[in-house]
This record gives sequence, structure tokens and C-alpha cells, in this order.
Amino acid sequence: MKNIVILGSTGSIGTSSLDVIARLGPDYKVLGLSANRNTDLFLQQIHTFQPRFAAVLDPESYQKIKDQIPASTRLLPPEIDSLCFMASLPTADLVINGVVGAVGFQPLVAAIKVGKTIALANKEPMVMAGKTLMQECERWKAAIIPVDSEPSAIFQCLAGVADTHSYSQRSDTISKVFLTASGGPFAKRKGSLSSVTAEEALHHPRWKMGKKITVDSATLMNKGFESIEIMNLFNLPEDKVQIVIHPQSIVHSAVEFYDGAILAQLGEPDMRVPIQYAITYPKRMPSPVKKLNLFETAKLDFSAPDLDRFPCLELALAAARQGGIFPAVLSAADEVAVSAFLDGKIKFTDIAKLVYTVLKAAPQTPGNATLNQALEADRWARETAEACLQEKSYRTAVI
Repeated sequence: MKNIVILGSTGSIGTSSLDVIARLGPDYKVLGLSANRNTDLFLQQIHTFQPRFAAVLDPESYQKIKDQIPASTRLLPPEIDSLCFMASLPTADLVINGVVGAVGFQPLVAAIKVGKTIALANKEPMVMAGKTLMQECERWKAAIIPVDSEPSAIFQCLAGVADTHSYSQRSDTISKVFLTASGGPFAKRKGSLSSVTAEEALHHPRWKMGKKITVDSATLMNKGFESIEIMNLFNLPEDKVQIVIHPQSIVHSAVEFYDGAILAQLGEPDMRVPIQYAITYPKRMPSPVKKLNLFETAKLDFSAPDLDRFPCLELALAAARQGGIFPAVLSAADEVAVSAFLDGKIKFTDIAKLVYTVLKAAPQTPGNATLNQALEADRWARETAEACLQEKSYRTAVI
């Protein structure tokens, strides 16, 4: 029996996780669920899976559903501490962190400090302070299993090399990691991207995801985040991570070892595969996902990313090189910028300009960011980004 907490149950990761759990059978039990505003779907999930605990972060949504919760479920207050409480429940065997943005940082820390196994789809914490979080995992004997398709592929390629507690220390066997990217909806689009609409940016050619990550995929910022996540998760320097544009999204990533052997994880682009692997780890179970037909696949294309056309990727890699609080600033500034783009306040190409403007104003700090430094940098970057939006100072940025 595995008791599972899902943070962000109404998002794409959460709904896919519940689909997987429903198919796996009675040995997998939902212990806790959290959401933000999607109350209709959340209530359906609660009545279907009967979790012991539930939490809604949005206060108005909490008031809306508080009298509709079944007696068997305890609805927690609309605050971040409720997510931390569920993430550290003594009876939780697995915590799936599928929330979006920095809001997932504190629940992840809470889970780590009680030695939980965390299926991590929320990449922002690993961007903000990944090295420190991995040190905390070693300290508290916690384990992180990546859920995003590409980090999961690397994890699976390393499954025979090390276990979940020590694989980050086995980087001496790795020559290179090939981190694949679909390229997003504008990989082959000609001309300027300044006229790109939110509707166009949200039309991903391969994956069905939440709005934030879909826009990040369109700017390639998501691949920059994953690069930082992978460097931290697997203890790798930047020169061992090579980003490869692969529009078919069949090779989800690959690892080259020092003896020249390359192990790659291939499959149809369906998030239920890495999610199920994280839930059933170390077992592999049957799944409803379409099996890959190599004869139909026929051709796989690979190319280098265009950093001039997609400056967000270069900004992410530069933040990784700078270290300190810069990755946390990058993450927070991007969150504000993407939200502004989706709200029609800035152009698609202004996302990179706004992020660059905030990064340029950030102070240099020595060493790895502590947990408190990462949270303070996140707060500072959000305030700075909002001020830049009001003053329109980002418009003159030359990246």
C-alpha cells in the first residue's frame, strides 16, 4: 500500500497522476489533495478519491467549497502551511509536487526535512536553490524522483548506476547529458516573434501542459530551467549538459558515459509514463499509454538551439553560471513576465527583456543560495519585476 499526497491536483500533472492512480488499483491510496482555484474539478476529485486531507490556497475558493466537503475529508486552512502539513504527513509514502511556481518551494522543504520520497514536477525550487536542496536530501535521507519528461528520462537512464539517495554523487561516470527539447510552437516560424499572441504560444505541438510551462516552452525558458534542475539534481557542471532540439519528442533525453555508451529513454510523448514510474518506483507496471512503434517513427531529427532567437534560454544558462541568487531571481522574474504576457500587458519578446532587466539589477552573492536567501531573492525579484512593468523600463533592454 502506498499513501500518496498530490499538491496541485487540478493541474496537468495532478490530473494525470490521479488517472494513473485510478488505473493502478487499491494498493495506491490518495491521502491528500491540494488545488488553487479550480473548485469544480477539485470537488469531483475529492468525492472520487476520498482523501483524508484537502487544501485550497485561494481564500475565495475555500469559502466556496468549505460546506461541500465530505465528512471523511478534512479541509485545511487556505495557506501555504496546509501544503507543508500534507507534504510532511507521517503516513505519506510519496508526495507528488505538481504545483506551479515558487509556491511549491516550502512544501518541498517540509517533505525533505521529514525524509519523504518526492515525485517532483515543480522545477522552480530546484532552480531557486537546487544544490542546497540536494544537500538537505542527503542530510534528511529524503529522495527526489523527477517527474518532468526529460529529467525523468535521465533518472531512468541512471537507474542502474545509483539509487535515489546517491545518484547525484555518481556524476563521475557521466560524460554528457543530452537534454532534448521539442523547440516549442515557434521552432520553425520565420520572422520576428514580437507579434506572437498568447493563443499561439499556448498551442504546443507535442505536449498538453499548464499555461505557465507552455509559454516557458515557447520561449525555451523551460529548457533553461531544466538545465539548471539537471545540473543540481545530478551534480553536473554546465559543460556536461547539451541541449538538443528534437521536434518529434520521442527521445526524452539521453546520457553518454565515459566509455562512449549512450543510454536513451524513448517513448510516446505522454506524461503518464514518467508520472507512473515515479509512483511505482522501482517497479514498472502496465500502463494505458500508447506503445512506441519504431517502424512508424521512421525519422528522428536533432539540432542545436538558436540562442539569438530564443534569448530566454541564454539568460537561464547565464544565471546558472552566475550562481548565488541569480537562478532564484530568474525564476521569479519569469513568473511575473509570463503572467504579464498572458494578461496582454507585454509582448512575447518582452518576456526576455523583463527577465534580463531584473537579472541585471540583482546583487551578486557568493556561494550557493541558502533556502532563506532563495526565498528573499524570489520576493525581491517579483517586486522589482512589477516595478519594471509599471515604469516600462524593460522596453529599452538590449540583450
